[in-house]
Amino acid sequence: MMMKKSFSLLATVLIICSFILPARAGSHNRAKEGKTAIVLASFGTTVPRAVKAITNIQEKIEAAFPGVPVRLTFTSNIIRSVWKKRLADPEKWRKQGIPDAVLHVKNIIATIGDLREEGFRNIIVQPTHMFFMEQAQDLSAHVTALASIRTLKEKWTPFDHVVMGRPAMGGPGDRYDYHKDMEKVLKTLVVDVETARKKKAMLVYMAHGNEHWSTGIYMEAAKKMRKLYPDVVTYIGSVEGYPGIEDVVRFLKHFDGGRILLKPFMIVAGDHAVNDMAGDESDSWKNILAKEGFEVIPVLTGLGSNDAFAAIFVDHIRDAARDHGIDLN
Repeated sequence: MMMKKSFSLLATVLIICSFILPARAGSHNRAKEGKTAIVLASFGTTVPRAVKAITNIQEKIEAAFPGVPVRLTFTSNIIRSVWKKRLADPEKWRKQGIPDAVLHVKNIIATIGDLREEGFRNIIVQPTHMFFMEQAQDLSAHVTALASIRTLKEKWTPFDHVVMGRPAMGGPGDRYDYHKDMEKVLKTLVVDVETARKKKAMLVYMAHGNEHWSTGIYMEAAKKMRKLYPDVVTYIGSVEGYPGIEDVVRFLKHFDGGRILLKPFMIVAGDHAVNDMAGDESDSWKNILAKEGFEVIPVLTGLGSNDAFAAIFVDHIRDAARDHGIDLN
């Protein structure tokens, strides 16, 4: 009886494998033949002058992979809704340099759906988020769901591959060491360090953060910055979560320097940078630090405008393509 049960189980496994294994092998082979597209997934911005930081990254990717279309999506529902309302007067925004890709920006599902309608079977989604926090995690859930679609007949499966590159400073897992990704990012900030050094100022960054889990990644990054550039006092705080502006003030009071170069640790110098960081309201970082006796020099430039930083996403796309056998030539 036991032998019959074992034989029955083995036969069942072999039948299942006969369906699964050829499908996986076939999809991997087609990845080299099917049309490939890149989706650049940004949190987004409603500030017109900040858009250039995003399009600068897009231009770097397009230059690196000239035969591959690069589509833009914003992961923020609120930001997309603002641009949708602005479509009532598109010429007003075009005159300010806003491209149609931003005016007509869609969510990740619609963007990938459009590409599928155009015949693209291999999609690389590259987030421009700083680390694997709330927005990147939600984006990953969408990518995983689309990649999991399997139809009864293999030929009707919509995609061969839908994959996601890692954020600027990496993410969890052992495939890529986030410490190395972080150091690579921080080395692109040497231009900020040099500016702070010339102005004899401390360097303070405002990151976005989140309120759902630890943002200790910023503490680690700031510590690494001070190790890379020991002659410039550097700290990274966040709008949401820890460390907040109170922690920034507490840290800076340990030093004699009275001048601060204040910059966003974000892709764009958007609403948070314009208002929360450098705004005229009493609770902006600029004014809170000024009340504490510091001379504050705000710089409204996002990291996406830094060409060396933007090039990091090109490398992450290349890694994702290689890991999944996708041809970008």
